[in-house]
Amino acid sequence: MVREVDVVVIGAGPVGENVADRAKAGGLDVVIVERELVGGECSYWACVPSKTLLRSAAALRAAQRVPGAAEAVTGELDVAAVLRRRNEWVSDWSDAGGEEWLRGAGIGLERGHARLAGLRRVVVEHADGSTTELAARHAVVIATGTDAAVPDLPGLADARPWTSREATSAQTAPARLAIIGGGVVAVEMATAYAGFGSEVTVLARSSLLGGMEPFAGEAAADGLRGLGASVHLGARLVSAARDDRDQVVIEVEGGEPVVADEVLVATGRAPRTADLGLDTVGLAPGDWIEVDDTLLVAGEPAGEAGWLYAVGDVNRRALLTHQGKYQARAAGDVIAARAAGGLVDDADWGVHVATADHAAVPQVVFAEPECASVGLTEAAAERAGRRTRVLDVPLGSASGSGIHGDGPGGRARLVVDRDRETVIGATFVGPDIAELLHAATIAIVGEVPIRRLWHAVPAFPTVSEIWLRLLEALGRPDAPGDRGASAPDEGAAA
Repeated sequence: MVREVDVVVIGAGPVGENVADRAKAGGLDVVIVERELVGGECSYWACVPSKTLLRSAAALRAAQRVPGAAEAVTGELDVAAVLRRRNEWVSDWSDAGGEEWLRGAGIGLERGHARLAGLRRVVVEHADGSTTELAARHAVVIATGTDAAVPDLPGLADARPWTSREATSAQTAPARLAIIGGGVVAVEMATAYAGFGSEVTVLARSSLLGGMEPFAGEAAADGLRGLGASVHLGARLVSAARDDRDQVVIEVEGGEPVVADEVLVATGRAPRTADLGLDTVGLAPGDWIEVDDTLLVAGEPAGEAGWLYAVGDVNRRALLTHQGKYQARAAGDVIAARAAGGLVDDADWGVHVATADHAAVPQVVFAEPECASVGLTEAAAERAGRRTRVLDVPLGSASGSGIHGDGPGGRARLVVDRDRETVIGATFVGPDIAELLHAATIAIVGEVPIRRLWHAVPAFPTVSEIWLRLLEALGRPDAPGDRGASAPDEGAAA
């Protein structure tokens, strides 16, 4: 039997759920297919558990930075309690709540492994070996996400390495944890387990947080060392193996072997497209899927354009849950619009496109200290041929930052387009700075002129006052009636 529906969504993570929800709201009959847990990687093995693991130690350190509160902290971090709280946040890896949400939203659920089977066709193989064939009248959406990529290091695969899944779902903290990689997963899990008291060793091929401004990676490395972790940059690994005592031994070129109880591999992600039936529609299995700004797959899959979409990590535009959900909203809405023969708003910043993927992708790394960025780095702006001004100020120059807590402070940077006089990039590094990021995102997406930003007055005394310090570093734009940047601070006495 072939079941006909309007839209088939493959993958019930947050991205797939959002596509399904928006398409359903547009009046379409939608079925979502999931082979694991409804809620996907983010809910059970990535964003939610990782931030839960990080939060308790971060709160403890925040209290210790404030005299008076610091004296009240008399105990040690209760790691078992942290892990129990993580288990609660992932519902003990039960997706009953997600399944209930789908039912309430009127979205059908097929449990099993989905494969494309030609034009607008999806075959679902269930756990009992039976199959269901779905025929989509309007669209099929691939929202299968990614898996951890394990490098081809001799002996590593046989050493039973952790990936992000094992790191975020562990029920005990190993005494010694080696981490291969220098990206977000590596830095955050190093921060979490160092906070638990594990002996952490980070082995990074180059620097940390390579996609951010260099000072962010430097601060993350210093912060990890401050937590007692060993950080090796420029590490060249030779091999890995488990010895007869079940220890992982990692041979490092030109250095001493690293011995640990567990090794976490955090060297990147690979698309979940190898066993998806892409070959039946003329696409290459195992590849990332190229899409346009409406998330429509490029070319004519199975000989017909306009029916296959790829949303979220699988299209490699921005491997972040919030960005995938943003794409999902655009895709669900445009699928409904096209199905109804309605107007498609696909101009830049239109409701049916993911323009922000190119210009304003926000990201927070919950390291010690936090590192947050949006838009272009200085180097990326130069590669793009933009004429820029780069403004750096210490986070401690904002009174609110000093009141918030003692410590090394941090740093803030704006990258400004000289020709348009708008912000095109921002980076913040320091304790508890994640909440600064959305203001920068709005400034970039809205292309707010610098002269107008002068009128966005930050409240005193907050950490957000750093925006005033950044604008002062830029210099107040000349305008009739302006007194100039040299005028006294009328609020200083306050």
